[in-house]
Amino acid sequence: MHNSPRRFTNPVTAWVAAASILAPIGLVGMHTALADATQAKALFKAMSDYLAAQTQISFDVDSTLEVVTTQKEKIALASSGQVTLNRPDKLRITRDGGFSNTEVVYDGNTMTILNKDPKQYVQVTEHGTIDNMVDVIREKYNKPIPAADLLTSNVYERLMPQVVEVDDLGSGVIRGIECNHFAFRMAEVDVQIWIAPGDRPYPCRYVITSTKVDGWPQYTLDIRNWKTGSEVAADSFSSTVPAGFTEVKPGELHNADELPDSYTSSK
Repeated sequence: MHNSPRRFTNPVTAWVAAASILAPIGLVGMHTALADATQAKALFKAMSDYLAAQTQISFDVDSTLEVVTTQKEKIALASSGQVTLNRPDKLRITRDGGFSNTEVVYDGNTMTILNKDPKQYVQVTEHGTIDNMVDVIREKYNKPIPAADLLTSNVYERLMPQVVEVDDLGSGVIRGIECNHFAFRMAEVDVQIWIAPGDRPYPCRYVITSTKVDGWPQYTLDIRNWKTGSEVAADSFSSTVPAGFTEVKPGELHNADELPDSYTSSK
């Protein structure tokens, strides 16, 4: 593994850090007649309502963060993890990215971040719901959560005010499930989402592309092993700091993000 610093074009957006890919076949045309914005919004709203109605959710997530270096080299960083929540104010997220093995636990009053490889931890007092903590973790502590906005109680209201164009792209198959495929354009990012059909319209794949950054950086989330209600394993949402861990300030956690410390942002 390279430990020397690598510089990449800064992909930070209002949503998530990302990087991109343009298919070698080049640009393709789309028939606007297929872009039924009304139906796309209605099905996305149905997904949002379904997610909000679930008091207990767990799923596994595989993520790929693609960054573009200042030498125009594209690097893909892969991670896997698990998310478990109990509304309104209990949350546990784990992520293993090879160079990073972290866990975030929130019990409604205390947030604990364990960084298991260098044996560091952060523990802070924060009060609020999952909706509040998604924003606090991302904005105050700069620790984005995989599929963070999908965890909130109204994804539709969070996303739609930023959308300037909606496309219904028909269907796509994700791990054998034929999903509804939609694209949303915003000022600085493009979002694609594949939603499972039927009475469990959960998100199967979520892709965010930064359109204002050279190289179009992209972030992809694949969601699997979706469970709700009694399917979700019991979790106390308590966090015990293992022996031998050192407490540090939030900004002092090493390799606690999907981007290694050896990669530095080029403003």
